[in-house]
Amino acid sequence: MLEELRRDVWKYNLELPKYGLVVMTSGNISGRDPETGLVVIKPTGYSYEEMTPDDMVIVDLDGNVVEGHLKPSTDTATHLYVYRHRPDVMGIGHTHSTYASSFAALGKPIPAVLTASAMLGGEVPCGGYASIGGEEIGAEIVKHAVGKRAVLLQNHGVFTIGDSARQAAKMAVEVEEIAKIVHLAMLKGQPIPLTQEQLNDTGDMYRTIYGQPKA
Repeated sequence: MLEELRRDVWKYNLELPKYGLVVMTSGNISGRDPETGLVVIKPTGYSYEEMTPDDMVIVDLDGNVVEGHLKPSTDTATHLYVYRHRPDVMGIGHTHSTYASSFAALGKPIPAVLTASAMLGGEVPCGGYASIGGEEIGAEIVKHAVGKRAVLLQNHGVFTIGDSARQAAKMAVEVEEIAKIVHLAMLKGQPIPLTQEQLNDTGDMYRTIYGQPKA
């Protein structure tokens, strides 16, 4: 089932270790099929190096395994909560990337001081603490992700959302790059915040000009 989506989700899961956003078996990317509503997600505790597209697990929005020979991610309930409450979301990512997670450890947002922040919707907010593996994290994401592509969870890490598994993975890469630069800037002084008008203008550019037209 869902061969193309399985391959996409597998491919973009592999982007996480490639860009140093995860270690060992942590982190995950999922994607939702717009026609069936079924979700493809990484198996829990499984090596990125050994994973194949066939190892991806298909679940329905109630968490029932529809197809797959491995257990789905322990974050599955979190992903499904977001999918049920955000029909526009077609991809979700989760990492413990170093610089972004350092903000989560402080319970602090990543301020919007770079033009690239506009891709994420401006400041990356930090939700409250929630136990791993349940819907509580999903509720924090939905609460704080209004107009955002990324949310930090206190004492945990990063969750990203997008219109595809690819976009969720891309946003995870962008969050970490921005967090690293902001961290370094804070060591030297007080970063200059962008105005909402500047963020809006840059966001419009990313939406209308940046990238190649879709076929």
